[in-house]
Amino acid sequence: MTDNLPNGSWGEDYKRWLAELKQRVERARLRAATSVNRELVTLYWQIGREILDRQRRQGWGAGVIDQLATDLKAAFPDMRGFSPRNLKYMRALAQAWPDVEFVQQPAAQLPWFHLCTLLDKVKDQEQRSWYADKTLEHGWSRQVLTMQIETAANREPAAP
Repeated sequence: MTDNLPNGSWGEDYKRWLAELKQRVERARLRAATSVNRELVTLYWQIGREILDRQRRQGWGAGVIDQLATDLKAAFPDMRGFSPRNLKYMRALAQAWPDVEFVQQPAAQLPWFHLCTLLDKVKDQEQRSWYADKTLEHGWSRQVLTMQIETAANREPAAP
């Protein structure tokens, strides 16, 4: 009876099964994290869009961001991400990608701080989109993305 074998002595079949289960757990964790990130980025984009809209329609100044940060932190004390600085990034995100199609674009799949890096370091929208595409394609970390941007910015133009 194999149930009485000491731990770790169940054979190769068990080892293969365990390896497969570990891979499935990792894939599920990655899918869950990706899904959470996409929802969070979409929420941030929507908040940014609404801030822009309300500032335009109702003439609200930048002070509304500080008040909104205070109120959101009070309503969700266990959540991070509602600082005035982050709310300004949300507004900048909505300015950079104003169309509702944003949620279908590669940029919406990037982690939040990758998007903040793009907003800080790349002013041209076409270039931002290019970097977003390449980041997804190659799985660049934020450090690699920053290096790619800075390296490209420091390149000398080719001689004619």
